Amino acid sequence: MSSPTPSRVTGVRPLWALEGGRLELTGSGFTVDPLPDVRVGGLPARISSVSPGTLAITVPAGLEGGRTPIRIDTGPGETAYVEIGAPLATGLHQVDNPAFDSVGNLYVTFSGSRGQEAPVSVFVVRPDGTREPFVSGIPNPTSMTFDGEGRLHVSSRFDGTVHRVNRDGTSSIVATDLGVACGIAFDAEGVLFVGDRSGSILRVDGRRAVTVATLPASVAAFHIAFGPDGSLFVTGPTLGTRDCVYRVSMDGDVSVFYEGFGRPQGIAFDDEGRLYVIDALAGGGGLYRFDAEGSREPELLLDTGGLVGLAFSGDGMLAVASSDTVYRLDADVRGLLPFSLS
Repeated sequence: MSSPTPSRVTGVRPLWALEGGRLELTGSGFTVDPLPDVRVGGLPARISSVSPGTLAITVPAGLEGGRTPIRIDTGPGETAYVEIGAPLATGLHQVDNPAFDSVGNLYVTFSGSRGQEAPVSVFVVRPDGTREPFVSGIPNPTSMTFDGEGRLHVSSRFDGTVHRVNRDGTSSIVATDLGVACGIAFDAEGVLFVGDRSGSILRVDGRRAVTVATLPASVAAFHIAFGPDGSLFVTGPTLGTRDCVYRVSMDGDVSVFYEGFGRPQGIAFDDEGRLYVIDALAGGGGLYRFDAEGSREPELLLDTGGLVGLAFSGDGMLAVASSDTVYRLDADVRGLLPFSLS
């Protein structure tokens, strides 16, 4: 009687992961009885489904992050690798993207429940990982962005304002009467745009807000980002079963860019003009990327639920945020082959 074919891992997707997230291993010889002993960074992984050529696993907690091996302990020497996100900051309340400045400092919020007066509105996480209080006194800080002079701006969904933050952490109000002010972004000319989740995209001229476009109201927030073509891209979860990514021209024309997400939230463009979208659908979701050539079917980069935002640093770090934790990932996974021989 011939011996059973040994389990063999030949690939993994996606190539980014967080603890508690999902990965799919491809290979051969996978069995139900006994189940393969899958190890991620040396720690046992829970198997959620198995077929002869595919294993679905949950990433275990307690990993250090970075380039991490995946292998079957009883199998041959093939080892797959995945980039595991390492926690950068915890104990937060993030409702939109974090934000990097030009020298690699990461800004994160404690937004709190509506009307909550938290002792610290915005923290700064230094490149060495230390976290410091930075801004106080902004009620329900919601979204953040930098203007062309490198000054941080923060919206407040509580009182419909946008605050400009000085380098010493003091702040002043630069725009008011913005409804439920959520996503904020500057266009190439330095004009501030605000997403009022009640259903309006606003352009701020001086301290006066002008409605540029109207969209379905969101139950959570409007998330906005300017694309390479100068159009504003917008997400805003509703009570519908599926929600859209919208493209808004500066003339106010609204079109649907993509309508296949369940609960799209944070969005951002990388320096190659590719659009990234967080989908926070209950029981699923993750981070998706559209290529710069206009493909309308996104690639799943991170298969995990509970995310709300993301940001890119100038040196290739990607930060992804859940409501209470921000993780760091190497934004360039081109060095992670589907498998390597060890």
